[in-house]
Amino acid sequence: MRYNDDFDEGSGLPFRYMILVGSLFVAVVLGAVVLFNKHSAAKKEAAFAAREREVEALTEETTETLEASSGLRSDDLDFWHMYDEPITSSEKKPLAAEETAEETEESETEPDASTDGRHTKIVSEDGTEEWVEINQQLTLNDYDLNGFVYQYPIMKYYVDSKKLSRVGVKISSENGEVNFKKLKKAGVDFVMIRMGYRGYGSGLLSADDLFYVNVERAEEAGLDWGPYYFSQATTREEVLEEAARVQEGLQGFSPKYPVAYDMEYVQNDDARVQSLTKEQKTDFALTFCQAMNMCGYKAIVYGNKDWLIRKLDLTKLAGNDIWLSQPGDIPDYPYRYTMWEYAKDAQIAGIEEPASLSICLVDYGAK
Repeated sequence: MRYNDDFDEGSGLPFRYMILVGSLFVAVVLGAVVLFNKHSAAKKEAAFAAREREVEALTEETTETLEASSGLRSDDLDFWHMYDEPITSSEKKPLAAEETAEETEESETEPDASTDGRHTKIVSEDGTEEWVEINQQLTLNDYDLNGFVYQYPIMKYYVDSKKLSRVGVKISSENGEVNFKKLKKAGVDFVMIRMGYRGYGSGLLSADDLFYVNVERAEEAGLDWGPYYFSQATTREEVLEEAARVQEGLQGFSPKYPVAYDMEYVQNDDARVQSLTKEQKTDFALTFCQAMNMCGYKAIVYGNKDWLIRKLDLTKLAGNDIWLSQPGDIPDYPYRYTMWEYAKDAQIAGIEEPASLSICLVDYGAK
């Protein structure tokens, strides 16, 4: 069938328009969808960015609060990225050095005070031991310990095979009647005789009943002698009172050995001087020695190792001789001393009771 020309022209034009309109419609719809998606993405991105700003603001506020309350810094709180980068060897080094130092410190032992040559052992009255540092400002003794020879009951000291020591006995009325001639024959060279004492409880002054008898008999036997006074003074006035008694009692006598100042505690009881400070004990000893020196007598301070080192300030007593009391074969007192009481319970001819024996390392009798 053939269509006429009017039909062909009239029916073909609208169909092309329909195709064009349909294409435009599809394009418009697709464009709208794309625009809508872009708009939604932008909104989401803006919302996410706003949320991140809120989180950052909250984190910063929390950090500032922690810093203010605990002293922490913001760097201390930044632990989120602490493992982002590997730790370099230079960063590990300080920690390793610190750990090594701690390990070294733990492994190191304390210096042995018994062998370092800078300490000396003190044994207190209750038996406790303590190592104290030797004061290098004081005059140290230079005695050769190999030079001490103990031939019971006599101690001797030799230098280059020459005997340089003298033996003495500490005597009081408590020893009873002493045979000084037997002492002389037994090898004794001098005696230290108690002149008087102050009661450790009462504080009263008393003279030794046998002082003058012992002095007379010692001189008759050819023994040198020196006096000692047992002090329990608690004031300087009491010390001067004791010194005055000694000065008065020595009138008419010329002792060749020093006047000894003997302050100490007593066994199994409390003594008046236990309440004294180290400064007071030192001051009293110095006061007594100065009083003796002013009268022309040589003074010496008596005491055991603990008393001399811990109860007195030896730096203030420098220049005064020391009579060390330390029973034993070898003394370990580090400072200079001129007399050493090495035994308190020796048996020797001439004394029935146990005797206190001393060795003198200078010849006072020749001065």
